[in-house]
Parts: sequence; structure tokens; C-alpha cells
Amino acid sequence: MARGKIQIKRIENPTNRQVTYSKRRNGLFKKANELTVLCDARVSIIMFSSTGKLHEYISPSTSTKELFDHYQKTLGVDLWISHFQRMQENLKKLKDVNRNLRRQIRQRMGEYMNDLSFEELRCLEQDMDNAVRIIRERKYRVISNQIETHKKKLKSVGEIHKTLLQEFDIATGEEPHYGLVDDEGVGGDYDSMMRYSGGGGPRIFALRLHPNHPNMHHAHPSDLTTYPLLE
Repeated sequence: MARGKIQIKRIENPTNRQVTYSKRRNGLFKKANELTVLCDARVSIIMFSSTGKLHEYISPSTSTKELFDHYQKTLGVDLWISHFQRMQENLKKLKDVNRNLRRQIRQRMGEYMNDLSFEELRCLEQDMDNAVRIIRERKYRVISNQIETHKKKLKSVGEIHKTLLQEFDIATGEEPHYGLVDDEGVGGDYDSMMRYSGGGGPRIFALRLHPNHPNMHHAHPSDLTTYPLLE
């Protein structure tokens, strides 16, 4: 049976379209290779699928750049002139942006302000105020974090110091430490207590355990031991 003609139009089914592309691409590359071997021709094929994937073939005896150079020389055209012009335009835009940024930086340092209008000066002042506010907020945040960190360190050191004192008292086996207790606004030192008891009446003072003593937890903080002073 004779092979039926295939209508040349876009294949709507994506799977069938991809299969047809792969088959015909391989066939085209095979023909290009045969043309290179049989006729000593230099062939280059560049293909992009509908998904954007690149496929290319180049004769083993040449390179893509050599073919492009030969093409430009034969036709007397420059394939890169339009690309070069676009690069020049892009470079010019980047230089303008860089120049404006440098001028803005210098204006924020108090330079190049003679040509600024009142409105531009007002906008510049507002930008500087906003920048100072942001910097100050950041500075206060950093200071607060440092203060909190030092407080935690100080608390940790205090707890370690307290623990070491308790362990030292236990290791040395010292007797409980006593100290004078404030009573009705009278200082806890010896002189104040003696002045307080200088008038008539019984001379009594109270003693309690030192808070850092390891046996302190066995007694209630309010437990006091009173002793009469000898005349």
C-alpha cells in the first residue's frame, strides 16, 4: 500500500508533537552528517524545541564561531553590531545610575548642595531624619540586647558564687554565722544596737543565721535567737 500524505500543519497533541520532533530531528542530523562526509561540506544546525531545549549539530572539521565568521565575511554583514549597540546603551544607563548614586551619597555628606532647590533640600532633610531614626532604633535595640545578656551573665555568676560559698562552708565544717538583726528602724551594727539599748530597761539583742549558711534551709527565716546583754 502506498504511504498516505501527511498534512503539514501544527500537531495539536503534545505527545505526538514531541515524538515527531525527536524523529525528524534525528533524521535531519543524520542527513547533515552524511552531507559532511560525502561532500566535505561544513554544516551547522541549531534547533530549539517547543519547550526551549537546545539541539545542535556541527561538522567535526569546524566550529560554530568559524562558521559565523565565514558567514559574516561572505555576506559582508556584522551579526554582532545590534548586540554591541544594545550593550553600549545598557552601559550608558548603568553609568548614569552610578553617577546619580554617587551624587546622592555626597549630598548626604553635605556636599554638592548648591544646585538643589528648596523642595529637594526638604526631601533630603526628611530622608536624613528617617535614616537617623532607623539608626537610633537599631542602636537602642543592640544596647538592650547587650544589657539583657549582661544581666543573665551576672545572675549566673551570682548563683555560681552562692553555690561555691555553700560548698565551702560544708567542706570546712564552720559553725553557723550570726549577725545582728534590725529592729524598729535601728541599724544592724553593734554601735547602733548599743545606742538603742543605752536607756533604761533590759538590754536584749537578737541573732539569726547568716542567709548563706548551708543550714539556713532547716530554719524559718523569721526564727530569731535572743540573748540579754550583760551589764
